[in-house]
Amino acid sequence: MTRSEIIPTETGDARITWHSAKTPKLVLAVSHGAGGGIEARDLVALAGALPAHGVSVALVEQPWRVAGKKLAPAPKTLDKGWRGIWPALEKPGLPVIAGGRSAGARVACRTAGELGAAAVLALSFPLHPPGKPEKSRAEELLGAGVPTLVVQGGNDPFGKPAEFPGGGAYELAEVPYGDHGFAVPKRADITQDEALSVITDAVVKWTGSLV
Repeated sequence: MTRSEIIPTETGDARITWHSAKTPKLVLAVSHGAGGGIEARDLVALAGALPAHGVSVALVEQPWRVAGKKLAPAPKTLDKGWRGIWPALEKPGLPVIAGGRSAGARVACRTAGELGAAAVLALSFPLHPPGKPEKSRAEELLGAGVPTLVVQGGNDPFGKPAEFPGGGAYELAEVPYGDHGFAVPKRADITQDEALSVITDAVVKWTGSLV
């Protein structure tokens, strides 16, 4: 079952599109990045796969996207929008996993503790700006304070899997050959559909371990 609702926030109206499980055990709320929307291939794949495994997926569109703007606002504004939709995500009375891709993953990590998220799913976490590994955002990821799964493309210019810090504070699943949008080149020995299956399989396994 799919339905959408508009949620007023301090920074404008956000939109949640629900892909509900028949007998849900968890809610996975995932938001888009700074350069795209909920039509991103990984978000679409998760919304299609997770409900069959008892996880309702809430695709969250930040107010700037709902308003038709092309550029994302400052991180503090993104955090405000995310806080504003949280009560609607909690309404089913289930544990809520905070998730997002790229900038949305940073928001989820920054706010997980204060909002009481059960866990964090970080898709294509932008560990650093491309070509600037010295400008690390590892503190945001490590500071989530809840069980965290990072799903990262093997060729992501914002941070390849090997660049992520060790220490066991999170789990990491690699999508071979994937770029920041999990696109894989035609010459790769993995198809685009197989790459998406790597993502959904990893998230299904991980969410299953949380309940």
